Amino acid sequence: MIARVSKFVGLAAIGAVMAATPAAAQDLTGAGATFPYPIYSKWFHDYAAKTGVQINYQANGSGGGIKALTEGTVDFAGSDAPMSDAEMAKLKTPAFHIPTVLGAVVVTYNLPEVSKPLNLTGSVLADIYLGKITKWNAPEIAAVNQGVALPNKDILVVHRTDGSGTTYIFTDYLSDVSSAWKAGPGKAKDVQWPVGLGGAQNAGVAGQVKQTPGAIGYVELAYARQNKLPYAAMKNASGAYVLPSIESVTEAAAGAAAKLPANTDFRVSIVNAAAKGAYPIASFTYLLVSETQPDPVKGKKLIDFIKWAIHDGEADAAGLDYAPLPKNVVVMLDKRLQMVKNVASK
Repeated sequence: MIARVSKFVGLAAIGAVMAATPAAAQDLTGAGATFPYPIYSKWFHDYAAKTGVQINYQANGSGGGIKALTEGTVDFAGSDAPMSDAEMAKLKTPAFHIPTVLGAVVVTYNLPEVSKPLNLTGSVLADIYLGKITKWNAPEIAAVNQGVALPNKDILVVHRTDGSGTTYIFTDYLSDVSSAWKAGPGKAKDVQWPVGLGGAQNAGVAGQVKQTPGAIGYVELAYARQNKLPYAAMKNASGAYVLPSIESVTEAAAGAAAKLPANTDFRVSIVNAAAKGAYPIASFTYLLVSETQPDPVKGKKLIDFIKWAIHDGEADAAGLDYAPLPKNVVVMLDKRLQMVKNVASK
């Protein structure tokens, strides 16, 4: 589905070409989150054109990236979910969490009968995914969409099938706003879904929603926009209904960033932020980088790329529906990158 959209076609093509390139030709290899794949694809392409350094990234989900990093089969991993203490303990060498951009997980749906964005609350969304609300014209949905002619149509829930950082962000939010969700499926990269159909990666969920009338799903903002899918305004912690945007994600991040201690490892949640204009389902996405690099030459190439990304690469964020890192976070990351060991000096 995504390949039909021209802007995303270019990014997908970049990724396809890179994935098809023989492994021997790659300077660095990575795997993981699909959430940031559109911007990572552009970064890798642009950085190769600038420096000649080739980076191959397999967008197989945050769980796949963490597994590959743990097994030592990649030079770095991408994840939208912070690693748990148990996952960190399995690593041969500790890993730093390096935020790259911020993004929104949006609630998308297929209701041709509805012309303007729906309003949803966290509790209503949790009950839909718990299987308690099954019709689009249910009283709970109608109550927050007064004046909207909601169809008498079954809700078809769509969720991820793979271990996913997007799922982690989504279920982190549901756990924060719904005690029933927190006590039930809970927060994780992969949960036992009470109802629904599965789709692989952000693209799979977007495709399922796009082709299925009555469907609801959750995807990263870029995937919804590039597929021309509608998405809901979510009620935030201050009581406002807010659409996902660069500005509303930035507002969600700003308060959290201001409170981060200087020695943070960035394993933090910014869902349901208190700021008035904050979109409530937002998160950092991370590159996971070994604290001690096994190969000093590769280590330098990796650190040089990350420095370029968090400085020069951030200019691409807004155009691809991500929020750039707050400046105080970039300053903190520069110091953190200096702590990576066994990196060649030249």
